[in-house]
Amino acid sequence: MTGPTNEILAGNNMIRHLFGLTCLLALALLFAGGARAAESYNGCSGIITSLPATITTPGIWCLKQDFNTAITSGNAILVASDNVTIDCNGFKLGGLTAGAATLTKGIVASAHHYVTVRHCNIRGFYTGILFGGSSTSSGDHLVEDNRFDNNTGTAISVTGDGSIVRRNRIFDTGGSTQSQDAIAISSQYSVDIVDNTVSGVLATTGGNGYATGIYTTHAASNRISGNGIRGLVQDGTGKAYGIRNLASVRLAVRDNSVMGNGSTGSVGVYCVDTNGRATDNVIGGFETALSGCHDSGGNSVLP
Repeated sequence: MTGPTNEILAGNNMIRHLFGLTCLLALALLFAGGARAAESYNGCSGIITSLPATITTPGIWCLKQDFNTAITSGNAILVASDNVTIDCNGFKLGGLTAGAATLTKGIVASAHHYVTVRHCNIRGFYTGILFGGSSTSSGDHLVEDNRFDNNTGTAISVTGDGSIVRRNRIFDTGGSTQSQDAIAISSQYSVDIVDNTVSGVLATTGGNGYATGIYTTHAASNRISGNGIRGLVQDGTGKAYGIRNLASVRLAVRDNSVMGNGSTGSVGVYCVDTNGRATDNVIGGFETALSGCHDSGGNSVLP
């Protein structure tokens, strides 16, 4: 009888041991999650507590709550310094209550460098993010891991060499009564546009407007890769463009998925000339799949 009894005791000890390990693991995960949240806020130079807001000093500026504004012009957040990061920590910056006639911009920087916006939910503005300036006064910006929805004119507009727009999700851009066209992502000069999802770009009804997923111009060299674009709806005699490039020297368009609705005059990928190279893209639902670009191979054209 001694053998079975010892086996039972050993089994009970093993169960208690496993239970203890499980509890320790759960506590470790709990404290790890708490540490991550604390580290996120501990790294902030300041907290944005009201709108409209102006940031005049470098550092990491954070949101700790959702914000909504009904202003119909101006900026919700103005960045007036170089080397500024805005981290919304997943909170919302909203302007929907201003309506379709709004001219308000969500986050704006003009003639500055090294401005980053991440982890924001930006909705309902005429332009969600606007980084403006010249080829020398603006640049090296980063717009990453944000969600944009129901912005009425343009979701993201970035000017400046060395800038990157990546891993953003952009939904239902358009419907402004101030402009007939709608653009999800717009860039000027050499800006990389990588791994973004664009779903729903809707020109304003009655204005013969264009619907464009990604628009680039005046680029010495651009990389547009890994983006998914769908749901482009032009109006009247306007046109739908998946990716449209103008007034540029070089353009690399690679590994994008671009889907249209078969509308008259629509173009999947448009380059100003054959210095724009298109490689390994999947393009479907456009009257013209590639226009002006050099077909560098691997492109799959669907009906």
